[in-house]
Amino acid sequence: MWLVWAFCSAALLGCYDVFKKKALRGNAVIPVLFLNTLFSSLIFLPMIGLSAGGLLPPDHLFYVSSSGWEVQRFILFKSFIVLSSWLFGYFGIKHLPLTLVGPINATRPVMVLLGAILVYGERLNGWQWAGVMLAVCSFFLLSRSGKKEGIDFRHNRWIFCVVMASVLGAASGLYDKYLMASPGNGGVGLERMVVQSYYNIYQCFLMGAMLFLLWFPRRRSTTPFHWDSCIVFISLFLSAADFVYFYALSLDGAMISVVSMVRRGSVLVSFLFGAFLFREKNLAGKAVDLLLVLLGMVCLYIGS
Repeated sequence: MWLVWAFCSAALLGCYDVFKKKALRGNAVIPVLFLNTLFSSLIFLPMIGLSAGGLLPPDHLFYVSSSGWEVQRFILFKSFIVLSSWLFGYFGIKHLPLTLVGPINATRPVMVLLGAILVYGERLNGWQWAGVMLAVCSFFLLSRSGKKEGIDFRHNRWIFCVVMASVLGAASGLYDKYLMASPGNGGVGLERMVVQSYYNIYQCFLMGAMLFLLWFPRRRSTTPFHWDSCIVFISLFLSAADFVYFYALSLDGAMISVVSMVRRGSVLVSFLFGAFLFREKNLAGKAVDLLLVLLGMVCLYIGS
């Protein structure tokens, strides 16, 4: 059953990328990201209040247990990682085609695997190495596709932003494994609702400080902000995707490596919308690159 929820998370995550791209077109990044964290926090604040007031029983799906600094410090650290990834990712997706950003993001499971080698001492089997090699080849081909649109992977700062977002996202995935694993398996054993609720709230405060200290004083000399209803849908689809993701991880037998790979299937949704909604170019070449990424994911799945 956890695999079904992982596929649901992938579909929701793909829609999240589409709404993010739409909201950022000609818009200021920092206010959009702040509102995203604000609306996400407003979704989870009632759950925290109802849980604290005893109106939600401990066995309820949305129950958020109380916790002290010994737990919150782990979640605060996750907030810094995720928010850094989002900042890079938002700037990247604003300035690059969605059909290019999606396949780059889809290589994230490979980074998770490589991180697992360095952090957890895991060893890759033949299928997993094949997946890594296919991902490397796809990245090389994506750079060739980008050149046809005047995007040089080696010197383009927005490509750097997307790559950094993927690296930090992979680090967040590895950290999730540590947070969700039981103490007997070397983890912290945090509850999924505690993690998701509070890391959104922490991010809202962090982005609020960034908004008023960095963007607001320079707002007249940078890209102006305008309201877009897609901003609300960014928060809704992201919160739903993350909720389903954490729920899948909480089920018996769930494998973080497989769930992370399935989640990257969101690239299919974003690629299709990039092709038909945003009318992006050079789709044939990018489709071949995407196919290599998906084949790499299949290899990783078999190897896992």
